[in-house]
Amino acid sequence: MNFDPYTLLTLVQMFENLPFIGVLILGLNVIVSLIGFKKDAFFEKYRFHIGSIKAGQYFRLLSSGFLHVNTTHLIFNMVTFYFFVNIVVGVLGTTSFLILYLASLLAGNFFGYYFHFKDTNYSAVGASGAVTGVLFSALLLYPNIELMLFFIPVPIPGYLFGIGYILYTLYGMKSQSDTIGHSAHFGGAVGGILITLFYLPEVIYNSIMMLGILSLAIITAGILLYRNQR
Repeated sequence: MNFDPYTLLTLVQMFENLPFIGVLILGLNVIVSLIGFKKDAFFEKYRFHIGSIKAGQYFRLLSSGFLHVNTTHLIFNMVTFYFFVNIVVGVLGTTSFLILYLASLLAGNFFGYYFHFKDTNYSAVGASGAVTGVLFSALLLYPNIELMLFFIPVPIPGYLFGIGYILYTLYGMKSQSDTIGHSAHFGGAVGGILITLFYLPEVIYNSIMMLGILSLAIITAGILLYRNQR
């Protein structure tokens, strides 16, 4: 992969603005993904794959979270991570953030595993579950933070974005009409919120509406999961 000098300077500046744990996670994602891009055998060995996990290769639940399909997939996840890592680390601290990141990654993959349990050929990769956990932790800590989406050039309050994202994820899980890992996103969001509440239970008063919608969404997701397993 070739970078022009301006792109290299931008990447260096991004790393300079991150806490050490952010640099470590971003660097691991980039390195592991680049190896996966070049070596098919490596990608196949460590991707999320239902049949292989059922056979006992549980390491895929973790390793798949550092692989990506292509450069666009990697950049999208890492840019999202970059925007929110400082917010969450600044409040929770390094150790708690690392626990939150890994717990969100595993929560997303565990939920995806049980949601697609019958489909032994189901496969996925990406840090989306972990990144979604970081995103929702930030939204829980600062529900009124304003977000700007590419296709909606108007600032949106964080709690409204969170509610919309949860509903969109549920719709994607139900319809299964695209290649996006909605189940992993949903599990990651739940993981990020639960870990944040574990460390800072008082923030529940900041986002009562979003947490109420999430509670209903969890019930709905449970129903979808139950129907999938019948």
